[in-house]
Amino acid sequence: MARHLITSALPYINGIKHLGNLVGSQLPADLYARYLRARGHEVMFICATDEHGTPAELAAAKTGEAVADYCARMHAEQARLAQGFGLSFDHYGRSSSDRNRALTQHFAGRLADQGYIREVVEKQVYSHADGRFLPDRYIEGTCPNCGYDKARGDQCENCTKQLDPTDLIDPRSAISGSTDLEVRETKHLYLRQSELKGDIAAWIDAKADWPILTTSIARKWLNDGDGLQDRGITRDLDWGVPVKRGDAPWPGMEGKVFYVWFDAPIEYIAATAEWADAGGLDEAAWRRWWRLDEGAGDVTYTQFMGKDNVPFHTLSFPATLIGSGEPWKMVDYIKSFNYLNYQGGQFSTSQGRGVFMDHALDILPADYWRWWLLSHAPESGDSEFTWENFQQSVNKDLADVLGNFVSRITKFCRSKFGEVVPDAPAYGPEEQALTEALTTRIRAYEGNMEAMEVRKAASELRAIWVLGNEYLQSAAPWTVFKTDPERAAMQVRMGLNLVRLYAILSVPFIPFASRAMLEAMAVTDAPWPADVSAALSALSAGHAFTVPEVLFAKIDDDSRTAWEERFSGTRA
Repeated sequence: MARHLITSALPYINGIKHLGNLVGSQLPADLYARYLRARGHEVMFICATDEHGTPAELAAAKTGEAVADYCARMHAEQARLAQGFGLSFDHYGRSSSDRNRALTQHFAGRLADQGYIREVVEKQVYSHADGRFLPDRYIEGTCPNCGYDKARGDQCENCTKQLDPTDLIDPRSAISGSTDLEVRETKHLYLRQSELKGDIAAWIDAKADWPILTTSIARKWLNDGDGLQDRGITRDLDWGVPVKRGDAPWPGMEGKVFYVWFDAPIEYIAATAEWADAGGLDEAAWRRWWRLDEGAGDVTYTQFMGKDNVPFHTLSFPATLIGSGEPWKMVDYIKSFNYLNYQGGQFSTSQGRGVFMDHALDILPADYWRWWLLSHAPESGDSEFTWENFQQSVNKDLADVLGNFVSRITKFCRSKFGEVVPDAPAYGPEEQALTEALTTRIRAYEGNMEAMEVRKAASELRAIWVLGNEYLQSAAPWTVFKTDPERAAMQVRMGLNLVRLYAILSVPFIPFASRAMLEAMAVTDAPWPADVSAALSALSAGHAFTVPEVLFAKIDDDSRTAWEERFSGTRA
């Protein structure tokens, strides 16, 4: 049994996430965690809400809530939706936790002790109308490079040029729209990432097995232009982790908080500590996952994220861990994803465009969404969600292939032999050939899952389902029963064992349907099928079962059209 630490990029607290967010990190991370658990490994699967920064403050202001109350409410809502989608986190934490506050301050103190923090007096934009310094992204204006009139103070989304707020032409506050802005001096802490460039580059170069998407983004930030730059890790805000040097005050930093992207990845560690606290466990319980000197040497650590999060996880967070001089566990593999687009455009949280997690669960069960999203995961390039493709995939893969197989074999058995596995002779040549074909496919499926090739794994699983349909069509027990009921009973026994096998193999993708299949087959012991032949004899004669409800109802054209219209514009 191996030990696997899995983290998913933290969803931001301000609002319900859309399906593009879901498939970019949490859902494929859950797929991998479920698979590894099914194979008998020890898994720690961690996620949390990312709660600090200006967006949280602004979202709370819109609802009239105190920011702490808003974050608490939205954490509960996001946790509820995660459970609704079957995301099997061992702990779903909060970056505003006491654990994360203490750890963030600890890392800052360690980095300062190691000489990797410098104080910088810089000029930032102050909005008189808002009564505050404005973070770069909350200043808008015209890009001096391409003339785009909605460029942000950190980057122009049109031409992608990196900017400083003072570069913008006719700048204005993105909060109030005010142009009554002033450049003032303020002091901040910077993480001296440039001093750690050699260590980080050597670490990345050693990851020959990482996806090209991950390494190409990391190397671009490392080497393009002026290369890896020092990065500010504090902000002039009220909401966040107060700046301290470990347990001690930090003179000159009073009233400031750590930048959200400094404290957010540290929450991976903190959330594991929160898990231990919630279970009444001691410090050693979580430290064995994170400290190389306390047992984490045999842990394999995998991170899942969208491509926009790659720079922070390949550069900034590693700089924090390396620069601390302490033996923290570094990530072994980063599985990054491209974007999922929506109906010829982009999903947009701000514009309410696309399908969001709460509305998705309102109209269809989670497994419909899990299957489509994972089987169309944006791995090698961006993917496109269309309602027509979604309808076709659900109807053909889930209803026609898997659901139809389960329904046909269980109902036929009930009609001819009752709701028990019939007594029957040994399997024949056709069944042996099927077993061999399944074994080949299952081993390929395992290989794809272990390599985190999500779409390939989905394709292989569907092919495994198809083999059962082809066998049932070829064997035709409903015809054989008329002349050779014993042989038909043997074919039915194979079919019922296939239902059990499919339930076990399908758990990572469609856990709710898999559970329904196992319950219908009255199966309590469901180990992974290392020996496929043995797995296909697990249900013996006399084993009782029930015919399950329809696993997957087909999506009709009227429903598809109605949903396409409903989710075409602004979120209600």
